[in-house]
Amino acid sequence: MKIIYQAQKEYPEKLNNIYSSPAKLYLVGDELVLNKPSIAIIGCRDASNYGKRVAFNFAYELAKEGFVIVSGLARGIDTYAHLGAVKANGKTIAVLGSGLKHIYPAENKELCNEIIKKGGAVITEYEPHIKPLPMNFPSRNRIISGLSNGVLVVEAKQKSGTLITVDYALEQGKDVFVIPGNITSTNSYGTNDLIKQGAKPVTNIQEIIEEII
Repeated sequence: MKIIYQAQKEYPEKLNNIYSSPAKLYLVGDELVLNKPSIAIIGCRDASNYGKRVAFNFAYELAKEGFVIVSGLARGIDTYAHLGAVKANGKTIAVLGSGLKHIYPAENKELCNEIIKKGGAVITEYEPHIKPLPMNFPSRNRIISGLSNGVLVVEAKQKSGTLITVDYALEQGKDVFVIPGNITSTNSYGTNDLIKQGAKPVTNIQEIIEEII
């Protein structure tokens, strides 16, 4: 485990530009990925099979193009985004809402090992002994968006916690991309609302890359 303080040169420049920058980061893996071009891929925990497939495929293709995939290691969309990057032999960053001694959910411990093995990183602002408390997750979302050059929302309900990350992204001046969803699926109510509010609907990675390069 490494600790990176805000005053150190290894501290990601992108996080210096966000509100309430973490004073330090606890990290396992390669800190160099923190400063590389990256896309956050986020969405609901109870993702549909379609959502999981889209998250995996977009992460895989973006990782193949050299982008680091940032997400929160949660069940559902986050997990499949990390898996897509790993499958592509690409790099991904998992931002935890707990300390490094409490990987959450526990079933993703092996995924964390794969992330590190492929040259990615598992990071958190919380001290190692801190458990995954509900209040931690909305706060860590500012780091997910803060580390990214753009945010892709795959699936989200109308009152999804995913939308907190979107709010942070907009506050930070980041592009927000959305996968258009089935109008009869509750998992797409939030994403379709985002499109109505001006987020960019995308159906392939080139539409993302063209906007952020």
